[in-house]
Amino acid sequence: MDFLIQNETAATFLLGTIIISIFLFPYIYSLKKKESSTKKRLKETKEKGQDKPLLQHPIINQSACIGCGICVDVCPEGDVLGLIDGKATVIHGSHCIGHGECAENCPIGAIEIGLGDISERQDIPRISKQYETNIPGIYITGELSGMALIRNAIEHGVIAINHIHSNTNNSNNNLDVLIVGAGPSGLAAALRAIELGLNYQVIDQSDIGGTILHYPRQKMTLIQTVDIPLFGRLKQGEYQKETILDYWEKIISDYKVKINTREKLISVSPNEEGFHIVTATKKYKTKHVLLALGRRGTPRKLGIPGEEFSKVMYKLLDAESYKHKNILIVGGGDSAIEAALGLAHQEGNYVTISYRKPNFFRLKTRNEKNIETAIQNKKINAIFDSTVTDINKDSVTIASQGNINTLKNDFVFIFAGGELPFPLLESIGIDFGKKINSTLKEISK
Repeated sequence: MDFLIQNETAATFLLGTIIISIFLFPYIYSLKKKESSTKKRLKETKEKGQDKPLLQHPIINQSACIGCGICVDVCPEGDVLGLIDGKATVIHGSHCIGHGECAENCPIGAIEIGLGDISERQDIPRISKQYETNIPGIYITGELSGMALIRNAIEHGVIAINHIHSNTNNSNNNLDVLIVGAGPSGLAAALRAIELGLNYQVIDQSDIGGTILHYPRQKMTLIQTVDIPLFGRLKQGEYQKETILDYWEKIISDYKVKINTREKLISVSPNEEGFHIVTATKKYKTKHVLLALGRRGTPRKLGIPGEEFSKVMYKLLDAESYKHKNILIVGGGDSAIEAALGLAHQEGNYVTISYRKPNFFRLKTRNEKNIETAIQNKKINAIFDSTVTDINKDSVTIASQGNINTLKNDFVFIFAGGELPFPLLESIGIDFGKKINSTLKEISK
């Protein structure tokens, strides 16, 4: 009897081992195969210089990470994160634009969204967790803060106003806050100011909408779920440009938001009660200033012969207006890629992209896939490591790796970024670039 019992126990153990092995070994093999692919992808991105994030990105607490992979699965950009040695790792950092889905969905809170290594960047300001600059009372939100996405701009505008409210007492008739910029961040800040009963004013050198105004017609814009003060929640992930602008116009009308458009900021000077503000048309006294500025500013020019021709433009609003044309796109960012794809889709167009780097560097995943397909299918001609040297009436000259190319041309679209108002910001005393290196850890906490 003992012999049978012993054999039965051994048989049960053996059977259990076999059953577990049937499921366990394939699972382990699958994990190893996936990890091998992830390591290969990391090697590729390192070789291209795409592994490190430029601005906001997930900061992972490796000691707390349990390797569940949820962060990898929820990332809208697809391949920013991967699992290596059972830990979440940034694989394609240049793809990250700070959605924050990974941090929101991490079950143990092992991820935060912070800024990348910007110690060499001269265009990122020193700001606190409340978006206050090195000058007490002056705040920077929106794109200029270095954090992209409309959702971030809205949330940061609200955070800044909350902090202003906590430091405000209504002792005189001065403004509590002057908000410079009528884009998503400035408008959200104004709505929150109304909610909290602050005395505020919004000014903008252009018009309502900020960076969104420069988007092409019917461009789908990533919002993600976000709460707008007074108005409520925008629940869709994406909206057309026109839909977002319609929302803003309705909100401004419904809540009688105080906005002066076509009013350019000239100077900001400190005084005993806060700041003295001079614009192109008025003067203000305010306790606080919120700079909700975009990063486009005045379009950056190439400074080459022929750039003054009327066929040279710095934004594309309606691709359908261009057909059967030879078109050059200068630049390699998302705006340039989206313009190239839109123009290449129109009948009879021959589109060329000139980009100064050896490959496209920091694109949204969708744009990267679409442009690679378009180049492979010869819908778009890409010239990397190139510089446009001359623009003529019916041609352009491009230098690339020692070669000079002359192409027929009807239109040139330049997407080289914008000239930010550094003279004004530096005259105020706001710290940028290397000066903030010592505060990076404080900001990302």
